[in-house]
Amino acid sequence: MGKRQSSSPGCGGCLLIIVLILLAVGGWQAVSNFVSMLFYAVFFAIIAGTAALFGFTRSIRKRAEAYERSQTASHNRFVHLLVNILVCIAKEDGRFTQSELRTILDFFQNSLRYNQEQMYWVKQLIKEAKDRSQDLEQLLTEFRTSFAYEPRLILLELIYQIIYTTKPVLEQELELARRIAAFLQISTYERQTIENKYRYGHHTSSASPATAASQELRWRTVLGVEENADFAVIKKAYRQLSMQYHPDKVAHLGAEFKRVAEEKMKEINAAYDYFRKKFERT
Repeated sequence: MGKRQSSSPGCGGCLLIIVLILLAVGGWQAVSNFVSMLFYAVFFAIIAGTAALFGFTRSIRKRAEAYERSQTASHNRFVHLLVNILVCIAKEDGRFTQSELRTILDFFQNSLRYNQEQMYWVKQLIKEAKDRSQDLEQLLTEFRTSFAYEPRLILLELIYQIIYTTKPVLEQELELARRIAAFLQISTYERQTIENKYRYGHHTSSASPATAASQELRWRTVLGVEENADFAVIKKAYRQLSMQYHPDKVAHLGAEFKRVAEEKMKEINAAYDYFRKKFERT
């Protein structure tokens, strides 16, 4: 038989031992003094913790307000409308779930790389949007009249990115994204290019190595060209997309959205480089 292991007393056991020692040494008066001291220590720890939390929250709020003031009016309006549109899309089924909230927060934190004070600002915008009854069409109309074509493409790109963060992707959500694209007067070609990027990008995961055929399909969907497109068509598509997604065209929206355009441009350049090398070999 194995040796029985003796378990050490927990916090309750330690307190009992201390009480017994005090009782033996100083009687009930010593025990009473100890209990009083323990009570006040816990009380002051709670007060100190609450004060620290309040001070920390107040500091974050002040930094978030300072950040908002430091940004351009275009940037703040873009984020405000973006948050409200995403919340409206999430509330389309009549409710706003914790998973939908987490998806939106993850998007700003991971995709746009927002820091602590920026996330506090976004959380406040989400809270206001969630508690407010708003019309999606009215928000989209304001967005369409406030921003040029390139920011609208960025918005649609972000909407698809949000949609494809959850699996399986619901057809009604894709249909809603298509209706939004049409309302924002984004061409079918542009919308299909963005949709295909996320559709095929999710089918080709890192878990299953991409074949040459699937890789070429991905680059074709990035550029939005047909399977039999020649190099002249590919070059034309590349130039058109390079103009639309040039980071300078969305620089006024803020550094995070300029970065989205830069990442899109990297993808466009990679697709063009793939086909340029392919046609050079033939």
